[in-house]
Amino acid sequence: MNPWLLAIRPKTLPAAVAPVLIGTAMAYGDGLGNAPAAFMAFLAALFIQIGTNLANDYFDFKNGADTAERKGPTRVTQAGLIKPEVVLIAAIIFFALSFLASLYLVHRAGPVILFIAIVSILSGIFYTAGPKPLGYLGLGDIFVLVFFGPVAVAGTYYTQSLEINPAIIVAGLAPGFLSTAILAINNLRDIDTDRRAGKFTLAVRFGRSFAMSEYLFCIIAATLIPFAVELITDDHKGIAMASLVGFAAIPCVKAAFTHLDGAGLNRVLGQTGRLLLIYSILFSIGWVLWSR
Repeated sequence: MNPWLLAIRPKTLPAAVAPVLIGTAMAYGDGLGNAPAAFMAFLAALFIQIGTNLANDYFDFKNGADTAERKGPTRVTQAGLIKPEVVLIAAIIFFALSFLASLYLVHRAGPVILFIAIVSILSGIFYTAGPKPLGYLGLGDIFVLVFFGPVAVAGTYYTQSLEINPAIIVAGLAPGFLSTAILAINNLRDIDTDRRAGKFTLAVRFGRSFAMSEYLFCIIAATLIPFAVELITDDHKGIAMASLVGFAAIPCVKAAFTHLDGAGLNRVLGQTGRLLLIYSILFSIGWVLWSR
C-alpha cells in the first residue's frame, strides 16, 4: 500500500464523514440545508481527521508508543517509510487546510464556528503532542465522543440552518459513541505497547475487560439514540432503521470479546468504521424521507 495512504488511515475517515452527513441530512430534512456550507464542513472535518492521524503517527513515534512490537497497521514514521519531519509538515498542512475551509463557515455562521474550529484543531494536535497529551491521560475517549459526536453534528447543522435544537445534540451522540467504539478497539489492541510507553489510555488504566465493555456499551448506546431523538421530535420515524446496525454489530462484539490478536482486532476496527458509515446513511435517509 502507498505509504501516504497508510499514513492517513482510511479506516478511520468514516469518523469524520458520518457526523457531517447526519448534520447535513437533518438540516435538509428541516428545510434549512445549504450545499456550500455542507461541502466546506465536509472538507474541514476530513482535513482535520487526516491531520490528526498524521500528527498521531509522528508524535506516537517520538513518544515511544509506536514500536516494532505494536499489533496495529504499519505506522509510516515508525517503519521508516516517510521521514518524521515530512509527516509533521503534512500534518500541519492538513490542519491549515481544515482552518481555511472553516473560514467560509465562520463567515456564514459567526465566531462560534471559529471557536469550534480552533479548539478542534488544537485537540487534534494535543491528542498525542505536548508534555501531557490527551490520549496519554485517558482523555481520548471523551475527546472523541464530544468532537466526533455532538460538536461535529451540531456544528454542521448550525452552519447551514443558523439555529440549533436539542434533537440535533442528542442525534450527535450516536456517531460519537460509534467513533469511541473504534477508539476502544484501537486501545484494546495496543494495550501492552501503550502500557510500556506510559500511554495511560482507559484500556491501560482499567484493563481489557473494561475496554471490551466500553465497546459493547458504545454500540448499544448508539443504537438507542434514534429512539431518544424520536421522543424529542415525535417525527422522522424512519431514523429507527439506523438501529438495525446493532444487529450487524453482533459479530464485531463477539470478536472484540474473543480475539486478542492484532489481526483480529484490526478487522473489528475496520468493520466498526463501516458500521458507523452505514449508521449515518440509514439515519440520514430516515430523517429526510420519513417524516410525519
